[in-house]
Amino acid sequence: MVIYRHKDQYSISGMCRIFGVSRSGYYDYIHRLNIPAKDESLAQRIRECQEKSGKTYGYRRVQIWLDRNGIHHNPKTILRIMQKYNLLSVVRRRKYHKYGNQIHKYKNELARNFTADCPNQKWVTDISYIHTAQGVLYLSVIRDLYDNSIVAYRTGTKQTVNLVLDTIRMAVRKEKVTAELQLHSDHEKFRFAEFYEFQ
Repeated sequence: MVIYRHKDQYSISGMCRIFGVSRSGYYDYIHRLNIPAKDESLAQRIRECQEKSGKTYGYRRVQIWLDRNGIHHNPKTILRIMQKYNLLSVVRRRKYHKYGNQIHKYKNELARNFTADCPNQKWVTDISYIHTAQGVLYLSVIRDLYDNSIVAYRTGTKQTVNLVLDTIRMAVRKEKVTAELQLHSDHEKFRFAEFYEFQ
């Protein structure tokens, strides 16, 4: 069979697509010939790992998973098999949600001046996302540029305006702030006078 003869040169999945053969049909053929498909047993365990992780693991994390399950292989071997059997992780791009005009936008007054003369003069905020077994966890953080301390943080399962506002409210309860305090993010900048208008 052409696919079997060239299995070390090309992806089995790709050749199956080109020749209109299902992968299960190919492996049934190999089984009937009593020829063990090279690396198939390891590929099957990697496939199991990727199914459990939602295909988010790179080859290094796959190696850790295999090690914990008593299967020890060189990282390069694991990467080669993941490439060969189309088991590479799927890169999920961060989605940007535009929330309308709830926050008044200003010009960038920070101008890459990441210093402050006193506490609670300049805060910066951003949302990071963390992949977990239960899904994505969003982390909203406010940091004081005066000493780089974390003023407040909140987590949530959805990236919403309320997640950001809850973080701001927590920071305001903890710190003594004035309307002149500036809060900057990648997309918005506003003075706290504006925050009090829509909280």
